[in-house]
Amino acid sequence: MSTVKRKIEDHGVIGDLRTCALVANDGTIDYLCWPELDSPSVFSALLDGETSGLFSLAPDWKNVRRQQLYLPDTNILQTRWLGNEGVAEITDYMPICDDADKLPRLIRRVKMVRGSTHFTMRCAPRHDYARAQTRAEAQRGCIDFHADGQPSLRLAATVVMTLDDNAATARFVLKAGEHAEFELGSVDDAHVEAIATERCFEETLAYWRRWCAKSNYRGRWQEMVQRSALALKLLTSHRHGSIAAAATFGLPEELGGERNWDYRASWIRDASFSMYALMRLGYVGEAKHFTKWVGRCVENSHHDEMRLQVMYRLDSSTELHEMELLNLSGYGHSRPVRIGNDAWQQIQLDIYGELMDAIYLANKYGEAISQRGWSHVSQMIDRLCDSWNQPDAGIWEMRGEPEHFLHSRLMCWVALDRALRLGMKRSLPMPYERWDRARRDIREDIWQNFWNSDRGHFVSTRHGEYLDASMLLMPLVRFVGATDPDWLATLDAIKTQLVSDGMVRRYNISQTPADGLKGSEGSFGACSFWYVECLARAGRIQEAQFEFEKLLSYANPLGLYAEEFDSRGHALGNFPQALTHLALISAAFFLNRKLSGEVTLWQP
Repeated sequence: MSTVKRKIEDHGVIGDLRTCALVANDGTIDYLCWPELDSPSVFSALLDGETSGLFSLAPDWKNVRRQQLYLPDTNILQTRWLGNEGVAEITDYMPICDDADKLPRLIRRVKMVRGSTHFTMRCAPRHDYARAQTRAEAQRGCIDFHADGQPSLRLAATVVMTLDDNAATARFVLKAGEHAEFELGSVDDAHVEAIATERCFEETLAYWRRWCAKSNYRGRWQEMVQRSALALKLLTSHRHGSIAAAATFGLPEELGGERNWDYRASWIRDASFSMYALMRLGYVGEAKHFTKWVGRCVENSHHDEMRLQVMYRLDSSTELHEMELLNLSGYGHSRPVRIGNDAWQQIQLDIYGELMDAIYLANKYGEAISQRGWSHVSQMIDRLCDSWNQPDAGIWEMRGEPEHFLHSRLMCWVALDRALRLGMKRSLPMPYERWDRARRDIREDIWQNFWNSDRGHFVSTRHGEYLDASMLLMPLVRFVGATDPDWLATLDAIKTQLVSDGMVRRYNISQTPADGLKGSEGSFGACSFWYVECLARAGRIQEAQFEFEKLLSYANPLGLYAEEFDSRGHALGNFPQALTHLALISAAFFLNRKLSGEVTLWQP
């Protein structure tokens, strides 16, 4: 990690429910896609170098302490410098895009708290993943940035700016109590040039605090749970209702390796889990919006009206063709840097289970499913009755040959189980016998073909020998009792073979020929929190609490997580990762109940 100028964990994230920016603890914004989260980047220095676009702002101090923190119950970020010469801080935020007519804006307010010093600012957008030629020009005290075929940007400031190599620069002095402001947005947005931010700040502050006040969670680790919820909300599209898997593309699962994917899309699986996590905290409105987004996804699929894709674009469109950005050297020289994701064309049967679980819960705690919605569900489940017993790419999107994966089979069972429960709960028409027979057949298949009697535990593939951490979901989706002896034997085997200091690997690559890629990867954040919840459900409360506390220590100073951990607990993979944060919420929710002595009911 020493070869990386700004590590993944050195960043906070801000956003406006339309896009997100990463802000490093040295005051540099080195990642931003514009104007949408899945648009081409304008700042991508995190994935290459300073010439690939950044927005730096910092005092001219050395040997000072740097820290970052969020204003309480918000996604408004402060970066601070503390030294013998004084204290300085930058407040970064993006006004909420809660109206289709609003354009994204990024606001930076730098303030001198104590002392006096020079500050240096450099804003150098590089459009289209740094592939386009960006031109900067002065315009009425502002700096405009243009590139052919790309959205033009404007930077306004309360200090004098100059041009330098198609970048805006400024050098200025602030004394105690003084401040300067910078606002980056569209050239078509009159708010940018006006740079009147006081009301905008108050509105943004009030929005996040109102949203946080809706949470019904009052248990242990409340601050970490709320930060995870705020991270999930940042990944939510206000316009479309979708939830991105992460804010970034191309951040590696192994430093220097090839496992570098684009997560700026909405996976049915991750988004469904996210909805469950938010609903548990009392955020029912997001679930309603997500359900409508799923309906549009089904309607937009031109492959098969009733065949769900693994993932969709944030606006519910269907194609995410994968390509490599040859101009970027990659984070820590990890290449290739990919945009798009060819996994959208894979068959992953587990997504039906995650989706049906979310729909079932949305109906339980929110609005009743519509007639049209139930018609879509019925056709989907009917199709699944005929297709569950086939190989697929699995939850981990294997790029080798398809296999019969336990997790896929498990979630097919969940899909049928939740559809039957929903139908009975709402007295909806359904072919009960057909669906129930398929549910029973899947259950028998799992117990007969995914239990290895020689090894004494469940295995990840049909008639296989090895383990996969996705098996940790078996008791969490209530397929097997959390204290069933056969499950406890499996949990112990996972602990022995996949767990290291609380960090859980997805699988052993040498035992997984379907992986199909070179190199290795880190431990998976979501699996690590699933493991904690399994321990708690098994009654191993003290062990679960200790492992949970260790995982909390691996968060960055702001309480944010990427997709994976390296062997020392440093962040790997795209950031912030929805799946990690939602798994934290679920583990905290259940573990807190057990520690409080609450009676936990069997309630899918």
